[in-house]
Amino acid sequence: MSRILYAPSWSWIAPAVAGLFVLALHYFHLPLTTPFFIIAVALLFPAVFAAVHHAETIAHRLGDPYGAIVLAVAVTIIEVALIISILLESPAGTSEIARDTVFSAIMIVLNGIVGVCLLVGGVRYTEQDFRARGATAALGVLATVAVLGLVLPNYTKTLPGPVYAPFQLIFVAVVSFVLYGLFLFIQTVRHTEDFRDISGEHGHGESPNKASFAGALLLLPLTLVSVVLLAESLTPYVETSVLRAGLPEALVGVAIATVVLLPEGTAALRAARANRLQTSLNLALGSALASICLTIPSVAVVSLVLGQPLILGLEAEHIVLLLLSLFMATLTLAMGRTTILQGAIHLVIFGAFLTLATVP
Repeated sequence: MSRILYAPSWSWIAPAVAGLFVLALHYFHLPLTTPFFIIAVALLFPAVFAAVHHAETIAHRLGDPYGAIVLAVAVTIIEVALIISILLESPAGTSEIARDTVFSAIMIVLNGIVGVCLLVGGVRYTEQDFRARGATAALGVLATVAVLGLVLPNYTKTLPGPVYAPFQLIFVAVVSFVLYGLFLFIQTVRHTEDFRDISGEHGHGESPNKASFAGALLLLPLTLVSVVLLAESLTPYVETSVLRAGLPEALVGVAIATVVLLPEGTAALRAARANRLQTSLNLALGSALASICLTIPSVAVVSLVLGQPLILGLEAEHIVLLLLSLFMATLTLAMGRTTILQGAIHLVIFGAFLTLATVP
């Protein structure tokens, strides 16, 4: 097998064009009209996939389970940047974008991505096996941080919910970061075998050469900057369109989470179709973990620096969906074997989430 050649032309042309487009908008003070919005969307998706391509090249060189980590952190940087940009532009204490985006990311991962992967894998292979210890370790961290970050703020007394008092917010931010660090430690150092495919196929062909690896290291941050700037330009248009259509503002968070999770969702689906369910789960759960464990500390810092409360507590119906999702994910992942039934159940819950997001 020949060595992997780095970077097809689209993987650097797409982010370069996206960056130039954003610079032109700002330099000439052009309003983001509908034609410009369509162009921006058309540039955003290839730019996001270019960022993931560079991250995959780095991950392929480093080997499993680092691939899922690199991809998760790369897309989470995009998500965090978008959330913070919206927070900075919103009136003090009024933006729920951080809560809505993190919750949407969890629901999309646990029910949308995992559901599709289990259903497709089950249809193709009848049953698929994976290492339950690795999957349940990720789910344990995710459940703990999700409840602390998105449910508990509704029931504290120092400040009326759904916000934390500053000391409480600092505690949740610190433990979120620490738990994520501990998870990465067991995933990459102490218990790496728990996160490798049962088939033992850790790689996907020959590793990229040094030039390819160096190119990816250089282009990944530049591509992420282009994606962040482009998506930031799109966000006000999306917010305005949602409000004009009379739809709930929470759909903005759903849109952001969908954009940043689309590449990882695609990679997870490809892994499930190749009967590498462990890799698929590593990608999906890793993205959800990075989303909540890195987003909460980031927005907490912004909230504390600006001295404004941060709305984190979910509405009652969303708490029910979150707890149902965590419960079903526990049943699914504790077995170490899946069928189409588990996939169908998760997709039903995902359908309920989309229904309530559109019609509360």
